[in-house]
Amino acid sequence: MPNAAHAAARVARARIGWSSLGIAVSLAIIAFASFTLFRLLRDIEVDRIVAALRAVPWRTVMIAICFVGGGYATLTCYDFFALRAIGRRDVPYRIAALASCTSYAIGHNLGATVFTAGAVRFRVYSAWGLGVLEIAKIAFITGLTFWLGNTVMLGIGIAYAPDVASNVNMLPSWANRAAALTALAVIGGYLMWLLPRPRAIGRANWNVTLPGARLTLVQIVIGILDLGCGALAICTLLPATPSVDLVTVVVTFVIATLLGFLSHAPGSLGVLEAAMLIGLPQYEKEALLASLLIFRLLYFVLPLLVAIVALALLEARRLRQA
Repeated sequence: MPNAAHAAARVARARIGWSSLGIAVSLAIIAFASFTLFRLLRDIEVDRIVAALRAVPWRTVMIAICFVGGGYATLTCYDFFALRAIGRRDVPYRIAALASCTSYAIGHNLGATVFTAGAVRFRVYSAWGLGVLEIAKIAFITGLTFWLGNTVMLGIGIAYAPDVASNVNMLPSWANRAAALTALAVIGGYLMWLLPRPRAIGRANWNVTLPGARLTLVQIVIGILDLGCGALAICTLLPATPSVDLVTVVVTFVIATLLGFLSHAPGSLGVLEAAMLIGLPQYEKEALLASLLIFRLLYFVLPLLVAIVALALLEARRLRQA
């Protein structure tokens, strides 16, 4: 018993240590983003932002909506894939799509996605007999999908154009390229590790069998499509002049998305904008802010409203059935 108590104490201390580190990283990112925004927006003219908003054609907004819709359609694959990975093939696609879209829409806006999205997933999946452990496994698999796609997409982009990342993180180009190639090598090593036989991680009741190498490639494609749709939406909304190449915009957007995720700020508010303003200095600040405001409305606010309505209808239906 004393040994078990000591082991539990060590695990608790380790978790508290990692949690404290995560909080420190989040606060550091938010503080840096806030300082950067204050410095960049001191001389902003609101009238010019309003004029830039009015100048965006409705056709452009509709194209961006299509890309955002494509991104959220890709999000449905996160949960659908995860359910199959943990052996719950009885849960239909429509339920996976509902849980995925609503959990991510709410999680993106409220921050602390692991908890907020997990609570929404539990509410949706509980009717299908999924317990807390299965919800945790789904969260793990979906998180793995996000990070695999993010790492591969960002690794390729930074390896090709390291100067773009240098605009945001202020590191030398050679360091960014080395980090990108290292990340891609780690992904390659992970795929090789999965080749011989199925791999499982975890202990006791919490045990997850990782997707094999082929299915991991599917995960990477899902993650890339998700980020790619968001990047194309912001590309569509950016001002026509000056002309900035697609790689620059995509790499900057993925870095901004990653920083926003790590900050746990609600809706990545401030962090996304600061990273985009730093990474894309070619644009006038007012015009770029106008594009980001429209993107935030389409990618964060409207899906949140749809998610709230969808969950309300789900609860109303359950009450009628009860």
